[in-house]
Amino acid sequence: MATRPPQLIRGDTVGIVTIGSPLAANRIDEGIMVLENMGLRVIVGDYVYSAEGFLAATPQQMASDLMKMFANKEVKWILPTRGGVGVASILPYLDFTFISRNPKIVSGYSDISVLQNVLFEYADLITFQSLLLLDFKMSTPAYNFNQFFSATSSLFAPWEIQNPPGFPLVSLVPGNVVGPIVGGNLTSFIGTLGTPYEISTAGKIIFLEETHEPINTVYRYLNHLFLAGKFDDCLGIIMGDCTNCDISYGKTYADLINEFLVPLGIPLMSNLSTAHGFYKATIPIGAVVNMNTLNSTLTVMEPAVSPS
Repeated sequence: MATRPPQLIRGDTVGIVTIGSPLAANRIDEGIMVLENMGLRVIVGDYVYSAEGFLAATPQQMASDLMKMFANKEVKWILPTRGGVGVASILPYLDFTFISRNPKIVSGYSDISVLQNVLFEYADLITFQSLLLLDFKMSTPAYNFNQFFSATSSLFAPWEIQNPPGFPLVSLVPGNVVGPIVGGNLTSFIGTLGTPYEISTAGKIIFLEETHEPINTVYRYLNHLFLAGKFDDCLGIIMGDCTNCDISYGKTYADLINEFLVPLGIPLMSNLSTAHGFYKATIPIGAVVNMNTLNSTLTVMEPAVSPS
């Protein structure tokens, strides 16, 4: 069983970091204000407001900020401002042994997916594919907040990951499998193949999502994962949203799933609301889940957090 971080309760401290691309100061300030209005305390890393082109700071500086949050005994939740690019660059400078001994809630998506899966692989830590600081604004649907705070505060299990009403999960290849769930942003994983930090999928259920890529590029990335053997020994596949992904050569995202993934014969589910979509289900990376495409359910079999 993977390490569960301590549960989040009202009044806890959130540590804000920028470990990829920079975010505008006004967006950071807005997110902090919303967090504080929710009854949470906030501390800010040294390089949260920094900008060095398409990176917030050097990889060493961003890694140092993240490690300081893991070292801070007050911090219960580490919240990146955004993803963007560059998160993989900090990985060589992280102390995974120290992280495993000081577990925290880590949330996010997009390029943060790389960090989350590496934390599970190297520090055995459950993290949460969910909110970034940029999602803490008045226009964010209550579903997103409810999903996150329920997953990170409740010790109840099992519990079902459910899409918002009107957006059913779609089962495409029958199966009923149980195993750790990994995954996140497709583009981000492609960038780590051939490195020590590539995603491990053997014996696991993998979920994938994408944004702002034409469907022929999404095909290229899925085929790259296929050629890299990432579907060979996985237990199941869950496809999330492909947000603002343009039709290409007359093919849609649904066409790609049906024509490329269904023939693999691996238990397959699609239409999970996650990450870059308007609605964001909270996925506990590293937790054991039951993916049942016979009744279109996705159930987390264990608490994702431990008692505070």
